[in-house]
Amino acid sequence: MKVTISDVAKLAGVSTATVSHTINNTRYVSQETKEKVYQAISQLGYTPDASARSFRTGKKHTVGFIVPDISNKFFATMIESVESVLAQAGYHLIIANTKEDMTREENSIRLLSAGLVDGLLIASTIDDPERFDRLIPAGFPVVLVDRTFETKRYSSICVSNFQPIYRSVCRLAGKGDQRIGIIGGLPRLSTTKERISAYEQAVADCGLPVEEGLICYGDSMENSAFRCLDELLERKCDAVIVTNGLMATDTITYLHQKGLRMGQDIDVVSFVDFESSFYRMHAGQMDSIIQPVEELGKTAGEQILKRVEDPDAPIFEQVLTSVYKPFTPPAALSHSDR
Repeated sequence: MKVTISDVAKLAGVSTATVSHTINNTRYVSQETKEKVYQAISQLGYTPDASARSFRTGKKHTVGFIVPDISNKFFATMIESVESVLAQAGYHLIIANTKEDMTREENSIRLLSAGLVDGLLIASTIDDPERFDRLIPAGFPVVLVDRTFETKRYSSICVSNFQPIYRSVCRLAGKGDQRIGIIGGLPRLSTTKERISAYEQAVADCGLPVEEGLICYGDSMENSAFRCLDELLERKCDAVIVTNGLMATDTITYLHQKGLRMGQDIDVVSFVDFESSFYRMHAGQMDSIIQPVEELGKTAGEQILKRVEDPDAPIFEQVLTSVYKPFTPPAALSHSDR
């Protein structure tokens, strides 16, 4: 049965009018009462109808951005770009951090869409599109960012990395690498699925051995690459592709601690998804796949504003492209000299 405003009021121990004023910010409600109301909303999974609420209250000039890891500079950089676009339009930005936890994302969507914001940007960690659908109020403006679902029910802005990964595998094979490993993010994510698919197709097309053990998954967060690197080195990998900037940073640190020289003892392809002097220092030792993170954030900000102005507009899918930047080692450091 659909949860009603009366159910929320009963659980919170307040009147339905108080719930309505809390959600719509139409009258003063004490902080203590607000917390009771929002806790009840979260517990019950209440999702008010967005179109009706908007008609009653007008816009809040606030957008929510639900991200999976705020400590990841990829998302931090994107947030800055989004915020810049929104500020120019007179909008504010509220951030929710899910830590790649589906339940935290569910709670964030329910809370923010219950009257706090005009629309949501979501880099979702949820694996089931139907589960996601049940969280979104009817008519509520949503733009998916970076991560999408196979079923196209929401507007989205993402980056395709298929061709850069495919090219990187073929280039490594051309240099003589035979055992190319890859470290992916969480297997349920659309970004991970695309990157692993590109790797598998390139491995097959280049005639390299197909081994499931050369594919390892981290959790897309800090320190998750170390276990994968242990496993891949045990399998005698002569090259590794790291499909996440945070895990790539960990990879460089790990190899340095092990005394392994990138471009000499092992070839590395690194995702570069935020500006860093650390990357620049090692750029001459590895191939890079550079993500247009600032453009991604700017476009996401522009698109959610359009969606807020016209929630009934046709959905769109915008795909940006990353840039593959191989490095050329000096002759003395070529693969044949290892």
